[in-house]
Formats: sequence, structure tokens, C-alpha cells
Amino acid sequence: MINTNSYHRDEKRAKKKFGQNFLKDETVIHKIIESMPNDAQPVVEIGPGLGDLTKYLVENKDVTAYEVDRDLCEHLRKRFAAAVENGRLKLRCGDVLSHWDQESLEDRPYHLVANLPYYIATNIILRALKDPNCRSLLVMVQKEVAEKFGAQPGQKPFSALSVLAQSVGEVRLCFDVPPDSFVPAPNVMSSVLRIVKKRTLDDPRFEAFLKTAFTQPRKTLAKNLSARFAKKDVMEALASVDLKPSVRPHEVDTSLYHHLYKILTNKGDIDGREKTTGKQSIRKQQE
Repeated sequence: MINTNSYHRDEKRAKKKFGQNFLKDETVIHKIIESMPNDAQPVVEIGPGLGDLTKYLVENKDVTAYEVDRDLCEHLRKRFAAAVENGRLKLRCGDVLSHWDQESLEDRPYHLVANLPYYIATNIILRALKDPNCRSLLVMVQKEVAEKFGAQPGQKPFSALSVLAQSVGEVRLCFDVPPDSFVPAPNVMSSVLRIVKKRTLDDPRFEAFLKTAFTQPRKTLAKNLSARFAKKDVMEALASVDLKPSVRPHEVDTSLYHHLYKILTNKGDIDGREKTTGKQSIRKQQE
């Protein structure tokens, strides 16, 4: 049995295998709440932990919480017994990725909020970007990960993840969260990342194209792309969008990556084979 009071004070209860760091700073919790969209749409919370953010969410929102730790699930079920009983809170125990085996995590539009373990953060964010019912993401992750999604063209952290995030909507790094805001304290700075989606992009061929483009970030974009496409085609594609042969991957705007992708894949598949139809679905989000 879990003693709720001692649970908050005893950092030994944090399980390394789940990458648990419990947020204890009330100021940060309130800043997260203030950064969320102000509408009536339900919220999905991934990794509610002890429920310190959940308690504010259930006051005004319908919440579905996904928690992988069975002990914490029991703790949350007791702490929020009333909210579970009246349907304000739906508690899902287990790995959220196993629940995400369909196209969408939920069968209705929702906003995602999460304090994500560093080892799984990128995967979760990418799944949410592809989820047609996810309208926005507000996630706390390692600062380095947040910068890769939130960087602007010309900044060194600008990456394939930046392009994917900007392809679906507006991206913003909200604020940093220092290690002493958690129990136990992590060894790195965290950041809160917000992505407000305007569309959903699910195109594995475009992702493969970006992976090629950013294979060696310090090399030129032309050199990276020439590993998969004919050099002559790459040079012609760059020239067609007024990019110099010396341009590096982080210096190219998101819109230009989409132009280059269309130009080069019209000549052949990402592996140089005859062009095939990839899975591509760009769906306008409902207002």
C-alpha cells in the first residue's frame, strides 16, 4: 500500500527504469497551466506521476491520464477517487505507446500535456504530431530535446525534428525548468515546449528525406542529399530554390525542404528507385 504523504517526500520511490523525476515546484506547475489552450477540449496527460498537475487539470477539464507505473496508478486512483467516479478523470495504466496502436490516441480532439522521461520524449512527440485528433502539445522535456524541436532556421540546433514540428504548426519554447524543481533532481536543465497544430503530417518518405538531409549536420546539404540522389539532380534542385551549393542543413527554411522534397522525389524514390506512392496524409484540423 502507498502512503500518499510519504510518497511525496521520499525520492527513493522514483523508479529509474521509468525515468521518473517528480515535479515539485508549484510555480512551474501554474506556469504550465497558464500556457495551455483556454478552451473546453479535453486533455490527455502522459505521465501524471503523483498527480500534482492532474489536480489542477481535473478542476476544469475532462482528463485522460496515461501512467506506466502500476504503483503510481494505484496512488492516483485513490487520490482522485471522486474524479474517477464522476468521469472527470479516466485513468489508463500501462505504456501509452501500447494504447497508441491505432491512428489516434483518443477518439475525439484533445490537447496533450506531459512531463516526459528523456529516453522516450522524442518518440512521444512524433507520435502526437502524427495523431489527427491531437490539437496541441505542451510537454516538459530535456532542454536539448526541446531545442531540436523548437529551433529556427540558422540556429545550430535546427534539425529534422524542427522541420517536422514547423510543418504541422506553431512551435514555441515556453520556459526552462531547473533541476531543483524536481525530486529527484535530474542532471540536466528541462524546458517546456508548446506546439499548436494547424494540420497533421504523416509521410514516412518525407521523414526519410529529412534524415538524409541532416545525416551529417556539419557537411553541406548538397553532400548529404547526394548520398541518396544523383548529384546533378541535387544541384539543380538547390539552384531552383536559390540555395547555394555550400548551404548547410540548418540554414534552410522549412518551406524550402518541402520544395526540395517534391523536386527530388519527382525524379525518383528516396533510395534512387523509380518513384512510388508513399503514405502521405495532410489533414486540416477542425477549428
